[in-house]
Amino acid sequence: MESKYIKWSTLAFMAFSTVWGFGNVLNGFVYFNGIQVIFSWILMFALYFVPYALMVGELGSAFKESGGGVSSWILKTTGPKIAYYAGWTYWACHITYIASKSSGGLKALSWAVFRNAETYDTFPTIGVQLVTFAILLVFCWVASRGLNPLKKLAAIAGTSMFVMSILYIVMIFMARAINPGADYVTLDFSMKNLIPQFNVKYFTSLSILVFAVGGCEKISPYVNKVENPSKGFPRAMITLAIMVVVCAILGTIAMGMMFDPAVINRSEESFNSYVSNGSYWAFQKLGQYFGIGDTLLIVYALCNAIGQLSTLVISIDAPLRMLLDNEESQQFIPAALLKKNDAGAYVNGIKMVAILSGSLILIQSFVPGAAAVLKQLTKLNSVCMPMRYLWVFTAYIALRKAGNRYNPEYRFVQNDTLALVAGAWCFFVTAACCLLGVYDTDPFTMCLNIITPCVLTALGIILPIIKKREMA
Repeated sequence: MESKYIKWSTLAFMAFSTVWGFGNVLNGFVYFNGIQVIFSWILMFALYFVPYALMVGELGSAFKESGGGVSSWILKTTGPKIAYYAGWTYWACHITYIASKSSGGLKALSWAVFRNAETYDTFPTIGVQLVTFAILLVFCWVASRGLNPLKKLAAIAGTSMFVMSILYIVMIFMARAINPGADYVTLDFSMKNLIPQFNVKYFTSLSILVFAVGGCEKISPYVNKVENPSKGFPRAMITLAIMVVVCAILGTIAMGMMFDPAVINRSEESFNSYVSNGSYWAFQKLGQYFGIGDTLLIVYALCNAIGQLSTLVISIDAPLRMLLDNEESQQFIPAALLKKNDAGAYVNGIKMVAILSGSLILIQSFVPGAAAVLKQLTKLNSVCMPMRYLWVFTAYIALRKAGNRYNPEYRFVQNDTLALVAGAWCFFVTAACCLLGVYDTDPFTMCLNIITPCVLTALGIILPIIKKREMA
């Protein structure tokens, strides 16, 4: 008879594929001056990611019957109004994410067809953004018809992207042995080259790393399905952290063999181009090392295109349903947004997604250069997306303040004071990185980083006021 429990090692690999991706390696390498990011990765994992993951385990264990994730935890520990704001934050964060998926999907298709960065980057920005907007509208229509044919494709593309991330590391080290005469960059592992400069650019880029390691709350439903959760779950999370830090370090070293940080940082245009195209150049060079031309590039670009566009339709549909399907949240949401069409989709909610994400896309029509658009969206996502993690730590602090009211089978730490300090520390790190990430040397990008979260927050506050007037 098969056991209904899963092994801790299985959970570790499930979490790894959820949390980690190739883009994390690229962004860390580009934003933190090449292999200097290794120092920051180690600190981030030790002081943030491990306690964060273990707190998620305790929350999942305490509320094992609650399937709504963070919103359910907030509902149980605080109340329905705060739970609404948690659900709203989760949905609102996806507005910037949806805009980036539209742009990212178009970029991937361009690489698959043209196999270079120049063609896409030389298109007029306004034309690129209008096509991106059209893609958004098409996928909003797909979501509004209750059609989610891309869900299975998303799972397949996600798995293939994960495999290619690992394959990249393996193949680059193999390439060094097979083709030692290729144009590799000489790595300097001296302390001077490994310790970063703690300047304004460093601290305002930390949100990139927080964004990279977040999202492990998605595995919370599996906490009590692990054999011996009190020992199995922390073992799985520590193994996850080790695997991620090893992949981050090896991936960074692999990129260090290909790209010179001095070239990346040569100009603003060069930096933007690496943020936008670095992952494609990595697989293009890898194919050249093995003498197979652009084969790996095309495979990666197609996987990425399918992954980006399938994730787009899911990101339009799933977070909206999580917010509007919740009966506790419905008391704070105007009736118009709760309207469903004949396909069972929240049609007005989808229209709101199209307006908000579409506005971001169209505003960026005035940005000089398509590469700069993707760089802006990467930074904007790093500011907005981690805001949802704040609710994880809020729920954890409330859980530990409740004393013996809840009895999780697994506890991060037994001492309540230490637990509260850890929760407050992670909350502070997340909030500080989001706030620091707002700063940018480009005034337009900085305005976007300030205005977007403010507009979304204001909208979340206004909706309950409208609902209250409806019920008066």
